[in-house]
Amino acid sequence: MATVTPQLVKQLRDRTDQPMGLCKQALDQNAGDMDKAIDWLKAQNKTMGVKREGNETAEGRIGVFVDNARKVAAIVEVRCESAPSAKSDQFVALANDLAKFVAEGNPADVAGALTRPFPGGTGTVQDRINDVVGVIREKMVLHRFQRLEGGVYGSYVHHDGTVGVVVEFKGAKPNDELMRDVAAHVAALNPPYVTTAGVPADVAEKERGFVAAEMAADPKNAGKPANILEKIAEGKLRTRLAEVVLAEQPMANVGKYPNTTVGQALQKAGLEPVRFVRFKVGAIAL
Repeated sequence: MATVTPQLVKQLRDRTDQPMGLCKQALDQNAGDMDKAIDWLKAQNKTMGVKREGNETAEGRIGVFVDNARKVAAIVEVRCESAPSAKSDQFVALANDLAKFVAEGNPADVAGALTRPFPGGTGTVQDRINDVVGVIREKMVLHRFQRLEGGVYGSYVHHDGTVGVVVEFKGAKPNDELMRDVAAHVAALNPPYVTTAGVPADVAEKERGFVAAEMAADPKNAGKPANILEKIAEGKLRTRLAEVVLAEQPMANVGKYPNTTVGQALQKAGLEPVRFVRFKVGAIAL
């Protein structure tokens, strides 16, 4: 039986980030055996997670992972109880680790993901979460995720972690900087559609109706030839669609991309937007 000294308690604290008092208790309960004490702490973390089961997880962070060599990406939303915890280094690392796991492990759903072995660890994905629960002392959950495969990807997470985006592109030569800028654009503006071709027919028809009504009410259009009116209508429709279509929107970073739409910037780089996934902490998944 090893003597439980302050140095031994500190060693366990350094290895686990658990409170000093809990580390001493773990060593006392396990006759000073370090490995058994660590296992005891892990068991306590699981118990603590159950005790906090009813707590609300209204805060959280978005994590993303991209591997363009393997043409795979993932985005996750991980929830916790408080905003300071969501900004902690341990929680940020957890969100990123879970995004990488989803991309590489391809779990079917959240419930299935939690029971899978966590790569490089000694337990499951839930055990990985419980380890951080034990450090931060809050309930934490993997709330949702989405995995993308087959394209090239750009990603962006807002500095506070509350909004994240993964954008899929087609193209032979990925441009990491541009793809990240487009993902940041999506994070800021959240356009409903990627390209004009992706706008539903009923929505496009409604916009044409608005344009027709606007032109009919403008006395300047009276007596203009039909072909001229048609060109004016097309221009106005493009302007309206530019408000809701990613490829038609001016790049949000106008200083870096002056007088350039998202589609123009991508076309110049030999890229084409395909789809995007935008997660915001607390938003209802549609």
